[in-house]
Order: sequence, then structure tokens, then C-alpha cells
Amino acid sequence: MRLDKYLKVSRIIKRRTVANSACDAGRVTINDRPAKASSEVKEGDILCVSFGNRELKVKVTDVRETVKKEEAVSMYEEL
Repeated sequence: MRLDKYLKVSRIIKRRTVANSACDAGRVTINDRPAKASSEVKEGDILCVSFGNRELKVKVTDVRETVKKEEAVSMYEEL
């Protein structure tokens, strides 16, 4: 699954366009490498997203195209 879509579906970032912008600005990394919005996300990857002065680090536990709002939290595990 594309990185920008994963960030939206898992509700780490609310909108796909915002996720796309964050990737273009270099604020998202996959396994400690800067990632483009089109990068592939797989189970077991470590994502790091910078929000201003806060940093969110998560491990991808599930990759699904669609999920309900309540189930979105089960797609990743905070580190």
C-alpha cells in the first residue's frame, strides 16, 4: 500500500493530501530512510512522522485498504 494512503487509512494523518505534503517535506521516514508518498508500506516497517516539535514512531502491524474508525488503531503499534 502507498505510504500516503496508509497514513490516512490508519488515521495517523487525517487527509491524504496532508500526508502527501508531509512526505514531500521530508517529515516521514520508513525504517530511518526519508520516504516519498508513493513508497510501499509493509507489515513490520517502522514509520516516523514529525509533527512540529513532536515525533510519532510506530510499527506497522496490519495493512488493509479500508477499516472502520474503531479498528484503525489496531493497524499500528506505538513505540
